[in-house]
Amino acid sequence: MTLRVVSIGLLIAGLVLGVLMPRQSSAAEFNADSAWAYLVRQVEFGPRNPGSTAHRACKTYLVNTLRRFTPRVEEQSFMHYDAVNKKSFMLTNVIARFQPENPDRILLCAHWDTRPRADQERDPAKRNQPIPGANDGASGVAVLLEIARLLAQAPVPVGVDIVLFDGEDYGREGHLEEYFLGSRFFVRNNTRFFPRYAILLDMVGDKQLQLPREGYSVRYAPDVVERVWGLAQALGYAEFENTVGYYVNDDHSVLNEAGIPAIDIIDFFYPDRSHRYWHTLEDTPDKCSPRSLKVVGDVVWQLLQEGG
Repeated sequence: MTLRVVSIGLLIAGLVLGVLMPRQSSAAEFNADSAWAYLVRQVEFGPRNPGSTAHRACKTYLVNTLRRFTPRVEEQSFMHYDAVNKKSFMLTNVIARFQPENPDRILLCAHWDTRPRADQERDPAKRNQPIPGANDGASGVAVLLEIARLLAQAPVPVGVDIVLFDGEDYGREGHLEEYFLGSRFFVRNNTRFFPRYAILLDMVGDKQLQLPREGYSVRYAPDVVERVWGLAQALGYAEFENTVGYYVNDDHSVLNEAGIPAIDIIDFFYPDRSHRYWHTLEDTPDKCSPRSLKVVGDVVWQLLQEGG
């Protein structure tokens, strides 16, 4: 009798505590406000085009932020010579590793630099100004910084490497060889890192988020596309559309060429092309949305929780 009474008492106490105490999982949910703060902070530095003061300040911010979540943060720096403009400057890929002892790994990446010229501006006089890069650059990075925060709180069954590529958007229009500088350097110097696959986040903050399956992703990593878009459907996120959209040259193209299956989650569709903010001075936070960051972040976080 005594043992039974004690057991019932413990059961009641446990139920009360369960009501009063928040669930453990609630702390490991993707926080849209946190991701949004990361986006806004990057833009506050100003255009992060390579060689600028804002570029150097933002790099320090990204490194310091990631070091709050893992001690395994590496700055992969290299010098780039711009033969067209006859100048050199330093570029840096920022790499953060979680569970480095786990051989089963997934690579998450985005580019953190911004374009040095607003070549899509309608006013030709403004086309040599660097862009703010709220969506094109800061949005993907913001999602990954929030994912890093979650990984520090709730380890997942797979090892994760977050790589923020530099120099993705430096090239002149029509000169593809001048783009993707950071990812090119990364694969050229990669002798020990072979993830199961990679996911690139680029331009994922647009208020009117539309994410069709990017063409090259479907061609080179169809199984990964199916996995990600299937998870999005299961979560009820119609923003991930079951159609094939644009074929986009991006950092994932370099990874695929190096033998790393990679997909690009990217919104390159603008319903009203007369108000397209891509590569213009209008790429500012007011065109973005915390909700869009959460849609993408929830899908990626769910994927990691399920072991990829």
